[in-house]
Amino acid sequence: MSDASTGWLRGQIADLQAILRGALQAVRRNGPGNVQFWFLALVIGTGAGAAALFFRKGIEALQTALYGTSDVSLATVAGELPWWWVLLLPIAGGLVVGAILHHFTPDGRVRAVADVIEGAAMHDGRVEMRAGLASAFASLVTLSSGGSSGREGPVVHLAGVISTWISARLYADGITGRDLLGCAVAGAVSASFNAPIAGALFALEVVLRHFAVHAFAPIAIAAVAGTVINRLEYGGVTEFILPEPGSLDFFVELPAFLLLGLICGLVAAALMRLTFWSEDVAGLVAARTRMPRWLRPAVSGAMLGVIAIWFPHIIGVGYETTAAALTGQLAFGAAVMFAVVKCVAVAITFAGRMGGGIFSPALMMGALTGLAFGLVATAIFPTVSGSETLYALAGMGAVAAAVLGAPISTTMIVFELTGDWQTGIAVMTAVSLSTALGSRLVDRSFFLTQLERRGVHLAKGPQQYLLALHRVGSVMAQPGHPDYPDEDAIADALEDGLAVGRKATLAEAMPMFDRAADHFLVITDWPEESGPPVVVGVLFELEALRAYTRAMAATAAEEHS
Repeated sequence: MSDASTGWLRGQIADLQAILRGALQAVRRNGPGNVQFWFLALVIGTGAGAAALFFRKGIEALQTALYGTSDVSLATVAGELPWWWVLLLPIAGGLVVGAILHHFTPDGRVRAVADVIEGAAMHDGRVEMRAGLASAFASLVTLSSGGSSGREGPVVHLAGVISTWISARLYADGITGRDLLGCAVAGAVSASFNAPIAGALFALEVVLRHFAVHAFAPIAIAAVAGTVINRLEYGGVTEFILPEPGSLDFFVELPAFLLLGLICGLVAAALMRLTFWSEDVAGLVAARTRMPRWLRPAVSGAMLGVIAIWFPHIIGVGYETTAAALTGQLAFGAAVMFAVVKCVAVAITFAGRMGGGIFSPALMMGALTGLAFGLVATAIFPTVSGSETLYALAGMGAVAAAVLGAPISTTMIVFELTGDWQTGIAVMTAVSLSTALGSRLVDRSFFLTQLERRGVHLAKGPQQYLLALHRVGSVMAQPGHPDYPDEDAIADALEDGLAVGRKATLAEAMPMFDRAADHFLVITDWPEESGPPVVVGVLFELEALRAYTRAMAATAAEEHS
């Protein structure tokens, strides 16, 4: 290459670098409210979509190596394998998962959607990167070796890891970080399910938990980018192929779909409650037996292996069984039995901290529940009922919506997974009642209940969790303040127990003001040497309320911008 050509190429590269630097500076300065952010959303959506695609292809490759087939026909093929192989694979997978989580996470717990929701609400759109990568790999092993869960949970958190890495390099503030997180999640979900509309709505409804106008454009762009990644590999086909277009005599069958929605709400609540109960029991057993935390997934793997010998449909994501339900290939007894066994298998998987998500199991549970209901309905009223597969489709959306606490995005995912847009009335009717009932039997959804069990109170909205974001030390008044109380008043407050540590949050302090006649609390701190705590300041109720009001105003401004 001539010197002139080399010089021209270097000049073009330098110009491109200058443009990129300018775009990044514009994003840092103006946040998501500029066109440059849309290009960044395109990049993030593409990256998250590629990560989701590689995760899915990795599961398919490892499943094929271990079982001889991918999830499309996994239940059939696994049923023909030697029983000892079906038993040993989940145990071996559990040992690998336990080793990964033991060495690369501080608590041996898999990160998933709930952690992404927490990151969006309380950590400026950031998630744990090291633990997130380990969780993705552990979930890949789980889904490939006999675990009974879904792939959307690790994919969503993996997308969060990508956006966190970018946010750190942009020094992004809370609004920008959350929007970047939403873009990554939208791209990953769209690529995982070939569902661009649902991917965008999932990011807004479940992760960001608002529909701010400023976030919609970049998230939609990222969702489209993720979908393109999926279709480059798989084409424009839907995940499930229905036997015939759905039909619905609205006025005649509406009561049946209302009843189906209530039943699906109960099924969803049973799935969630059994999962949480099994986690508590597993934790209690592990504590009493002093079981090493790396062994816990293998124990669950052994239990899953025993079940899979007789019910291989529990293995993996379960798309083969879900497709069989949607096409009416199962009898009533088989549908009910498969649903019960799947529910138990999902609970065992989560109790063992093996990894994976809850969405795909909820789809399978819903399709089986809807099919069983439809077989009864069409048998009782054969002249006025539609096909049982229509009930399976509605049930699939109803259970999943109640589990996720996301009726809008779940409805769209069902439509995009099946390509059947003509049965919207049936699906929406069942989804509305299942979500209304299911949300009252848990803390809004599976993910928010997970957080509530960890002491992270997001279910009741920002008025509940914003107080936990502020330490009393950041708003306390120190000696020298014009209104600082005298020593006698401080001594009286200490005697009445009106004191909190410097690292306490406003969520801990605010209830104490109900007993504070002088409207202040004493702030204490522990010296480095052993000894009694020392008084370092006071917290006035008015200042605490001002901090709370400012946080609420900032949240409202973001959600309505």
